[in-house]
Amino acid sequence: MFPQALRTRCFFRSFSHRRATFCLVRPPPRMVKYRAYRKNRTRPRRESFSLPGLIGEEPFLANELFGLFGSHLFDDRVMRERLPLSVYESLREIRDEGKPWNPEVADIVADAMQAWAMEQGATHYIHWFSPMTGTGSGKHDSFIDGVKQGEPILNFSGKMLAKGESDASSFPSGGLRATFEARGYTAWDPTSPAFVLGTTLYIPTAFCAYTGEALDQKTPVLRSMQALNKQALRVLRALGDTETVSVQPTVGAEQEYFLVDKDLFDRRLDLKVCGHTLLGAKPPKGQELEDHYYGSINERVREFMRELDEELWRLGVPAKTEHNEVAPGQYELASVFATANIACDHNQIMMELMRKVALRHNFACLLHEKPFAGVNGSGKHNNWSIVTNTGKNLLNPTDKPEENPVFLVTLCAVLTAVDKYADLLRLSASCPGNEERLGGNEAPPAVVSIFLGNALTHMLQELAEGHALQKEERGALLTGVKSLPLLKLDDSDRNRTSPFAFTGNKFEFRMVGASQSIGLANAVTNAIVADVLHDFADKLEGADDVSAVVREIVAETWHAHGRIIFNGNNYSAEWAAEAARRGLPNIQSMVDAAGGFIAEKNVAMFERTKVFTAAECRSRYEITLETYAKHIHIDASTMLEMAGRSLLPASYEYLSRVSRAEYYAERNGCACASATRRCVFSEALSVAGSFASWLRAAALSPAAISTSVRPRMASALAGSRVRTF
Repeated sequence: MFPQALRTRCFFRSFSHRRATFCLVRPPPRMVKYRAYRKNRTRPRRESFSLPGLIGEEPFLANELFGLFGSHLFDDRVMRERLPLSVYESLREIRDEGKPWNPEVADIVADAMQAWAMEQGATHYIHWFSPMTGTGSGKHDSFIDGVKQGEPILNFSGKMLAKGESDASSFPSGGLRATFEARGYTAWDPTSPAFVLGTTLYIPTAFCAYTGEALDQKTPVLRSMQALNKQALRVLRALGDTETVSVQPTVGAEQEYFLVDKDLFDRRLDLKVCGHTLLGAKPPKGQELEDHYYGSINERVREFMRELDEELWRLGVPAKTEHNEVAPGQYELASVFATANIACDHNQIMMELMRKVALRHNFACLLHEKPFAGVNGSGKHNNWSIVTNTGKNLLNPTDKPEENPVFLVTLCAVLTAVDKYADLLRLSASCPGNEERLGGNEAPPAVVSIFLGNALTHMLQELAEGHALQKEERGALLTGVKSLPLLKLDDSDRNRTSPFAFTGNKFEFRMVGASQSIGLANAVTNAIVADVLHDFADKLEGADDVSAVVREIVAETWHAHGRIIFNGNNYSAEWAAEAARRGLPNIQSMVDAAGGFIAEKNVAMFERTKVFTAAECRSRYEITLETYAKHIHIDASTMLEMAGRSLLPASYEYLSRVSRAEYYAERNGCACASATRRCVFSEALSVAGSFASWLRAAALSPAAISTSVRPRMASALAGSRVRTF
């Protein structure tokens, strides 16, 4: 009874007397007066209460904020309350069991969703989608559908819920859409709950062209989840599992970001336009003292984090972990795992609210991968696993992984997939900002490899070679302090340099950039694993001895794809040489990585799994190259403007001061000072002249700034005594 009581949805009211009594009160139907609550409170209110008859008189703390969790989310609790049971079960089966769409439920759901949203203060609705720009998009339509006798007619039908329309040619399409064939559709995703933000009902949707091609980040994720579910079920059936109904990838994203003072941000053209600095002086103190990571959080930043948590919790985003990151002004926020498509939506909401809430605290939130030179950049760790509808994690090794065929087959599928399609994983982490982050001793290198840890690596090798496995007992953590608890050691250490690391019961893909949508990374991961599971299922389904086939799969994986495992230092030069010897691809640039979209083996894989068509692969290849070129051009144009408006005028002003000083020094007979100033003057004139000539050349070829002009400027300033620029 007690555990169930704690799981019950509670809303705790405040009491005037010192000792409150335990009280379970059903919350009103999502009508929490949040604005009044925020206005009247100064800090989160905690209340003490007791549980008579359950745990004696021990006091507990309840936080009213947790009562707000999901209060603006059209989730299971709301649907069970407002929808007929048959309609709710239909939606649940679509989401949890992969059943096909049932058009008969649309009108009923639309009526309930509109009534609920208007109770939350919504006046508009939006088909919210994520196009290839990676940002949240959509148009805001009000519920007003006409006027009769001076009164507005409110309407929100099942058709309006399920289908929307947009100009697809105005978004990146890679040639799939043009101005004269511009129609695009948004389709409601019933597996991801709608929510109210501000006065708008947000309806998560997929975005496709009139001809059916995907033009967004969500559609490939949903397709890849279908493919993974189908092949994983085949494997489980072959291994004797007859109970599992569906298998879904689960994802938890760790989002890194910078906060800078808004007033200082507004003084930097490069930060406002490009999201990162292009020129600037190195500060006297950066991250050298290693005192920022996990350090005490500044109170102003803490207030920002509190409000961000509240906003996210209202929308049902389970924001959990937040802390200082390595660089000054850098922070991280991680959320609890969710199914892949919902996790993508959660991360999109998180990035959008970070920017909005930061402005309320006079901050600017920077999501660029490398906003400042000389300190760590920002990434996004994509924690990925596979879970059945019964809650079984297929990547859980259990106490005896060598006797767990489901784990062995799933692990071998991931190893094989990452080795065969490493170029696609590298591509999924490609964006202009990530070019300056990957391989910089702060993020994984461009070479994709897997960290398994010594224990699992040894187990695979022994099983593959047919040896009897000798397992070492894990010891306890010896701290030398008697009062500290004895902690059992994990199977292996943690390797933060690995791009794709196994961390207990999941894989952590650490290459993704902070500004990127996690949609492509998860679509690729799901697709490549599904493709390999298809081959494994073919072997297992026709086997007389399933255990023998599992051993064969392990042996083949180790001998053919064991090269992808590396447990050492991925930052070292020795690993780059070793990776080349092993034949692992080392794709250094986004332009080179883009070719993965049109590689023959990758297109064939995407078509087999039905995640992308050949036309969609070609379009994404074009979009990737176009995106890179546009970002570089914007950076170049911004640098030219900054140099013309600030750098050269400051140089000329400095030269003028030096010239006047030299004149007065000579007139007063200070020969030594005159000679020194003449030397500095000559040097400054040389630097300014070089800048001017480089900028004139860059004006003819703006792309040259990133490859030639910017490094030359930095080199010239570093070797010069002229420090006023």
